[in-house]
Amino acid sequence: MLLHHYRFQPDETLFDAAAFREALARDSQPVALFKLALKTIRERLDDRFRAGADVRDLVYGRAWCLDRLLEIAWERFEWPDDNVALLAVGGYGRGELHPYSDIDLLLLLGTDDDTPYRESLTGFITLLWDIGLEVGQSVRSLNDCEREARSDITVITNLLETRTLAGPEALRSAMRERLSTRHMWSSAAFFEGKWQEQIARHYKHNNSEYHLEPNLKSAPGGLRDIQMIGWVAKRHFGPLRYEDVVAQGFMNDAELRILSQGQAFLWQVRYALHMIAGRAEDRMLFDHQRALAKLFGYTDTPQRLAVEQFMKAYYRHVTALAGLNDMLLQHFDEVILHAGEALEAKPINARFESRGGYIQLRHPNVFLRRPGALLELFLLMAQHPEIEGVRADTIRQIRDHRHLIDDAFRDDLRHQSLFMELLRSGGDVPTQLTRMNRYGVLGKYLPEFGEAVGLMQHDLFHIYTVDAHTLRLLSFLQRFREERDTDEYTVAIDVIQKLPKLELLWIAGLYHDIGKGRGGDHSELGAIDAAEFCRRHALSGWDTQLVAWLVEHHLLMSKTAQKRDISDPDVIHAFARTVRDETHLDYLYVLTVADISATNPTLWNGWRASLMRQLYTETRRVLRRGLDNTVDRQGWVSETREEALGLLRTIGADVTRVAALWQTFGEDYFLQYTPSEIVWQTQGILAHHDDHLPLVLVSAPSEDMTEGGTKLFIHTRSADDLFAATAAAIEQLGLSIHDARIATSSDDWTLNTFILLDDDDDAIRDAARLETIRRHLVEELDDPDDYPQIVSRHTPRQLKHFRVPVEVIIEQDPANARTSLELIAPDRPGLLARVGRIFMEQNIALSTAKIATLGERVEDVFFITDKHGRPLTDPEAQARLRERLYEVLDV
Repeated sequence: MLLHHYRFQPDETLFDAAAFREALARDSQPVALFKLALKTIRERLDDRFRAGADVRDLVYGRAWCLDRLLEIAWERFEWPDDNVALLAVGGYGRGELHPYSDIDLLLLLGTDDDTPYRESLTGFITLLWDIGLEVGQSVRSLNDCEREARSDITVITNLLETRTLAGPEALRSAMRERLSTRHMWSSAAFFEGKWQEQIARHYKHNNSEYHLEPNLKSAPGGLRDIQMIGWVAKRHFGPLRYEDVVAQGFMNDAELRILSQGQAFLWQVRYALHMIAGRAEDRMLFDHQRALAKLFGYTDTPQRLAVEQFMKAYYRHVTALAGLNDMLLQHFDEVILHAGEALEAKPINARFESRGGYIQLRHPNVFLRRPGALLELFLLMAQHPEIEGVRADTIRQIRDHRHLIDDAFRDDLRHQSLFMELLRSGGDVPTQLTRMNRYGVLGKYLPEFGEAVGLMQHDLFHIYTVDAHTLRLLSFLQRFREERDTDEYTVAIDVIQKLPKLELLWIAGLYHDIGKGRGGDHSELGAIDAAEFCRRHALSGWDTQLVAWLVEHHLLMSKTAQKRDISDPDVIHAFARTVRDETHLDYLYVLTVADISATNPTLWNGWRASLMRQLYTETRRVLRRGLDNTVDRQGWVSETREEALGLLRTIGADVTRVAALWQTFGEDYFLQYTPSEIVWQTQGILAHHDDHLPLVLVSAPSEDMTEGGTKLFIHTRSADDLFAATAAAIEQLGLSIHDARIATSSDDWTLNTFILLDDDDDAIRDAARLETIRRHLVEELDDPDDYPQIVSRHTPRQLKHFRVPVEVIIEQDPANARTSLELIAPDRPGLLARVGRIFMEQNIALSTAKIATLGERVEDVFFITDKHGRPLTDPEAQARLRERLYEVLDV
C-alpha cells in the first residue's frame, strides 16, 4: 500500500547479503545456508517484535530480506538471455510479508516459448521449496498475463502490485502497459468487479465485523478492506505518493490517519498471530485470543477479562475501518466515477436534500451553524423511507463534526426533542440507530452506549458485542412490526401491534445490556441509566417506571420459562405478581423474544417458543382473573381430567379402564400435562399389552407447527437407573433433552416424558427417524440394568478453550415438597447421563428437569427428592451430592 508516508530503510543488521554471498562461495551445502539465513532473519524480527519495534519495519523488513535472498538464489542459475524476470506479486509485491505469509512470485517471460528457460526455472523453484519457503509461483508470458488478466479480476488485481526482483525491469514495464486501463478493466469496470467481490466476501462473514472468532484478513473491516481501497485508488490514479492521495480528493488527512492506524493495529495482531500459531493464520481462534491479549500486555480486572479488553480494541478498529471502507468506496463511485452524471436534487428542508435517493447537505457549513442537524438527518430518513442512505460527502461531514456532540449538546432541549421525535417517528427506527452507531453519532449522544461499543463477552453464548447485540435486538422488534405471514414469531407479532408507546420499547432495548462490563448487576445498572435517560428526555413518571422496570427485569421471563416448572400454578402466580399487569407483560414478552433471538442465531427455536407462549398465556389468564384470587389447584386438576375424559369418550375409549388407570396417577400428573397429552399417553398405555417391554411413544409437532419439540413418553416398570439409562440412550442417537418430567404411578410404573431436539435444536419430524428413536429406546430400556454406554464423542474444539467452574445451588421448594438443584457446568457430550448416574448412586429421585445449554456451559435445573419422595433437607446428603457432582463434572 502506498497510502501513507512511510519509507522503509534497508537494514543490514537483519541480513548482510555480501557476507551471505561469501559464505555461499565457501560452502558446498547451499540449502543448509539458506535455511539458516531464513531462521536467523525470523528470530531477529520476532525478537524485535517482542521488544516493541514498529511493526512496519518488521513487515517491510522481512520482504526486504527475502528480496535479497531471492536475488542470490536467482543468480545461482543460468538464464540464456534477458527475456525472463522474477517479479514479486500480491502482498509480497507491495513489499509486505508477515512471519508465515506466502511468497507470491511471477516468473515473467517475454516470449510464449518457455523451452530455453525450463531447466533453470524448475531448478530455481525446487531450490525455494528445498530451503523451506512457502512459495506461490506462476510462470507466464506477457501474452499469458494479458489474456488471463482480461478475463479474471483476481489476476489483474495481483498484477497491479508487482516489483522486479531479478531480470530486466523492461519486462514488467511492458506488462503494465498491456494491463493499463487503456486496454482492459477501466476504472469503472474494475471498481464494479471488486465491489461485487467484496460484497460476496462480506456475505461469507455474515456482513458483520463482530464474530466470536473473527478473520482479521477477510471479514468486514479486515485487511482485505484496506487493500480494497488501495486497489481501487491505484487502478484509477496509478501509483500514488502520500501527498497525492489527499490532493486527488480520494480521502482526507483524518481518514488516512484512521486507515494507517487501523492497518498498523491489524498488522501487529497478524504478526503476533503468525508467531503464536507457528503458521500462516488469520482466524483469531479462542486460544489465540487469550495468548494475544497476554502478549499485548492486557491483564484481567474485576470488571473485564484481559481477552475482552483486547477484543474490544480489535472490534473498535475494524468497525472504524469497515465504516471508512463503505464511505470511501461510495465516495469513489459518486464523486469520481459518476461525477458527470446529472442527478436531480430534491429539497427536503433548508438544510437537507435528496439526490439519487440519498440524503445530503445543502450547504457545507450546516453542522457548524446548526449542530442539531447531526440528529435531524436521521429523523428525516426515518420520516422519508424512500431515502436509501447518506451520500458520501455528507457521511464525511458527519464524521468531521460529531465532536460537536458534547455535554452542552446533550443537555439542549431542542436536541433531546429531536432524538425523542426519532424514536416516536413510526419509521424504521432501528435502521437509523444503526446508521447513527456506524457514523459514531449514537455513542456520542449516549455516552453510556458509546462505552458498550466493541464490548464482548468471552463465551460461546453471547456471539456479538454489546452494541451489535443491542442493535440486532431492535431490528428484531422492527421485524415483529412489519411481518404478518410468519409462524416463527406469531405471538410477538400480535402483541407488538397492541403496545401503546413503541418509543418505550426502543429505549428499553437500547438500555437493557448497557450496564455490562462495569461490575455489578448489569440489569440494575442499566435500569438506573434508563431512568436517567427518561428523566432527561421529559418522559412521564409512569413511562419512566415502565422502561426502568423492563431493563431491570429483562431476563426474568426467559429465566422463568427455562428454569422454573411453569406447569406449576404457583410458579405462574408468583411470576404474575412480579409482572403486575398485562401492559408490563406485553412489553416484557416482546423484549424477551427479541433479546433471545438477537443473542445467538441458534437460540430461538420451536421449544423455546412454546415455553414462552405457555408462560405468556398462563400469566395473562392469571392477571385477568385477578392477582388476589388464590391458585385453585384442585379446580385445575378437575378441569383437566374432565376435558381429557371427554376427548377419550369421543374416540370410543373404555371409560372404566381409563378411570382404573387414572386411579394410580397422582394429582400432580394432571397439573403437568394438557388434556391432549393425557389422551395420547392414556391411549398408548391401554393399547400396550406386553408388560415385558417398555412402552415408548414418540410424537413430533405437525409439519405446520413451528413451536414445540419432539415428545418422548416412556411407561415401564420403575427402576433406579431408568433416567440415567434413558439419557445415555438418547445421547447415543445424537439428540438432546431439553425438558424432562419424571413421575411414578402408585403401582410403581413410570410416567416419564422428555422433550427432544436434534443437533440444530429443531424438532425431529421425519417418520422413519421417529421410529428409529422408538426402537432404539425399547431395545436399550428393556433391561435398564444393562446400562447403555455413555457417549464419548470428542469435545468440540471451541468448548475445549473455556474453563467453566462447576456450580451447584441447592434450594428448597416447600410449595411442592421437593428440592431444587441448579447445576452450572461445562457442556460436554454425555453430561446428562452422568448426572443421572450420580442421582442413582446417591439415592436421589428426579421429578422434573429443565435443560438449557448456553454456549460452552449448561444451566440445568433438577427438581429432586429422596427415595421416599421427601425433600432433600439433610445437610450431609446435600454435601455428598454436591461433592460427587464436582468430582465427575469439574474436569
